Amino acid sequence: MGIEIDPTPPQRDFAGYRNGARLAVSVVVNFEEGAEFTVSGGDGRNEGIYEVDHRLDGPDPCIESHFEYGTRAGWWRVMDALDAHGVRTTVSACGLAVLRNPELARDAVARGHEVSAHGWRWQSHAGMAEAEELAAIARTVATIAEITGQRPVGWHTRSATSPNTRRLLVEEGGFLYDSDAYNDDLPYRVTVSGKRHLVMPYAFDTNDMHFFHTNRFSGDDFADYVIGAFDWLAKEGERAPKMLSVGLHLRMIGRPGRMAALDRILAHIAGSGAAWIAPRADIARHFLTHCP
Repeated sequence: MGIEIDPTPPQRDFAGYRNGARLAVSVVVNFEEGAEFTVSGGDGRNEGIYEVDHRLDGPDPCIESHFEYGTRAGWWRVMDALDAHGVRTTVSACGLAVLRNPELARDAVARGHEVSAHGWRWQSHAGMAEAEELAAIARTVATIAEITGQRPVGWHTRSATSPNTRRLLVEEGGFLYDSDAYNDDLPYRVTVSGKRHLVMPYAFDTNDMHFFHTNRFSGDDFADYVIGAFDWLAKEGERAPKMLSVGLHLRMIGRPGRMAALDRILAHIAGSGAAWIAPRADIARHFLTHCP
């Protein structure tokens, strides 16, 4: 059974966000390290997206060490910066990453962050058989719940989903939202398998992934771009509510030469008085309450 789109547009004229703010800001920290493909780990290939553009057929200690930087150094640097500005985030975590680094997942919960599901492996679900995908979803949920003590209520697939992804999430029954869309500045509802489901759009432009796709993207470029997006949405938010998603990766923004950019972004947003900065689950619940 496929996705049934509700012919009536989603109601968007809901009450303001928290404390009168008209712009909700969702900072997402992607926790993928340990879930990437490695030949040394028994996979048939190595992950190829990182700061050096090459692929080896056999074990690749270079790319493995790039990913390890995120958990060895980047995590603590990023988390301390978030704490310094009083910002709570959504940690979008792959199940295998949580299994291999349980201390970090528990640390996220201890700091007040939401831990959501980012697939079992760091992989696209495009072309994945339904049974395989269902098993991956179930394994991810069970692992995060067991290790953190909290069942994840959000989901985000790396890149493309399968035709079944959203339906399987809805039929699983425990998800509040998914972020497998990039088509709006606000949450919206869809009808899937006869049930109403919330989509929390994500964004690739206000995302530190650009550090890996150009040699000319500096920390100042990233900060200027995100701050520019925030200021524009804050202006639009004077007329109607908006949401901004900021995507971070431990092995990317967590490098010392980029942390000043994150500090600028957090200081600007937190100090503006125009935003409610919250985990995606909190924003989703608020939307559902004020836009039933």
